[in-house]
Amino acid sequence: MERKIKVRVPATSANLGPGFDSIGLALQLYNELTLSVAAGPEPAVEITGEGSSLLPRDGSHLSLKAADALFQAAGLTPPPWKLLQHNRIPPASGLGSSAAAIVGGLFAASAFLPEQPSRERLLELAIALEGHPDNVAPALFGGMLICGRKGGRWRTHRILPSEKLQLQVALPDFPFPTDEARRVLPEQIMRDDAVFNLGRTAALTAALLTGDEEPLSWAVDDRLHQPYRLPLIPGAEAALAAARTAGAGAAALSGAGPSIIAFWFERGSSDPRGESIAAALRGAFAGAGIGCRIISTTTDHCGAARII
Repeated sequence: MERKIKVRVPATSANLGPGFDSIGLALQLYNELTLSVAAGPEPAVEITGEGSSLLPRDGSHLSLKAADALFQAAGLTPPPWKLLQHNRIPPASGLGSSAAAIVGGLFAASAFLPEQPSRERLLELAIALEGHPDNVAPALFGGMLICGRKGGRWRTHRILPSEKLQLQVALPDFPFPTDEARRVLPEQIMRDDAVFNLGRTAALTAALLTGDEEPLSWAVDDRLHQPYRLPLIPGAEAALAAARTAGAGAAALSGAGPSIIAFWFERGSSDPRGESIAAALRGAFAGAGIGCRIISTTTDHCGAARII
């Protein structure tokens, strides 16, 4: 009987304002993939859902590259893989679609190894493939991950935000590739800007843990990446302001953009702010002639998981 491993991997939102390349949050929005060994000598790939027309159907698919890398790291020759993938995470949206593909390939392929590697080992490989820890770490572990490098190794610390945390994500119909988003960043920063972001990052972490909305109003302020990226996304700065006016405790770019993520802590089942914030985000982008869709979500606490 053909052995199939089916997994799901959450979307992620990185940076969260001041936590540039060091903080990421897993979201309750998932890609699913099923991995097995192909019947023939070549890989077989089937993709449905978000971005299905844009993604490769051969061994260059990120999930298969990750699966191959895992086997090679274990000193084994990878088999030709068969991949079935259903995407709910839009590509090039600032929601970690590449990280989900990499983590999904590693996590599924690990079940085919004689000895299953730890998630910490999978994280090392995922970062090597993706280049940055702040999307792959929450995709693998769930929750909010704080990432840093020490002694040549990546270290992470996982926290679970308040259960009251609610999120609205606005996905504008505007292409903004990550490589373009990185090109606009300065090579050097001023000390005052670094100190500014350090304080905000600490306040943001505390606010998300405690459910205290007051610090959110200033904790997502940033001087390292948002001032350079927001002007390139029509309607983005207006969307940040509109979300706060509508009742969000804070709003920020999701990852490198172009998506905007708004935060607030639910005050009860009758809290009406979600719809107001969604309408405000949609209206801000419409004012710039840009359509957008809204995803209502909250934190995923599990990370990559096998589906029985």
